[in-house]
Amino acid sequence: MPGETVQVALVDAHPVVLAGIETWYAASGKPITVCAKGDDVSVALAGPGRAADVVVLDLHLSPGRFAYEELKTLVAQQRQVVVYAPQDSQTAAQTSLDLGAFTFLTKAEGERHLVSATLAAAGGAPYTSPALAATLGGDFPPRRPMLAPREAEVLLEWFQSDSKAEVAASLGISVRTVNTYLDRIRVKYGDAGRPARTKAHLVARAVQDGLVALDDL
Repeated sequence: MPGETVQVALVDAHPVVLAGIETWYAASGKPITVCAKGDDVSVALAGPGRAADVVVLDLHLSPGRFAYEELKTLVAQQRQVVVYAPQDSQTAAQTSLDLGAFTFLTKAEGERHLVSATLAAAGGAPYTSPALAATLGGDFPPRRPMLAPREAEVLLEWFQSDSKAEVAASLGISVRTVNTYLDRIRVKYGDAGRPARTKAHLVARAVQDGLVALDDL
């Protein structure tokens, strides 16, 4: 999103974390502004937070409970959500992705990864943090849909292209046909309980399913 300011809503149970993230954004030199912050998901659903490009969501808003319901609510409204967890967890990362989070970060990963993930979420570009890379490369068994060879070919070509027009030109098909294949792939992942509504989500799914290696991205 060159030339545009990225608006962020912060949802975290700890005031010191909210203040720290806001300071990180301000010190990064990147066009990122916190438009709403608080300890409840309502700050991202009403008032200035409704217009936020990205929501950074603490995975532990209350003791003993994961904020999966809050994540579902945000994803249902087509929000770009960066899940921000206090510790690394393969299960939590996988579940967050399956529910439609843009990416998963741990609070230990620090300023650089949070800023980069925020910009990627706003621009729709894939972003894989070290914690998420460990999850994607682990042994957690995903529910894997069966992609036809042509579907897989279109998907991989799209990962290597800047536009669907480039994919169409490379494969000798129309842009409409490219969209048809990608829509079919998304339906298959949705039916498998692993929604992939953005290109970033499809990249994550492809890595999980062994269609592409992290080193190739």
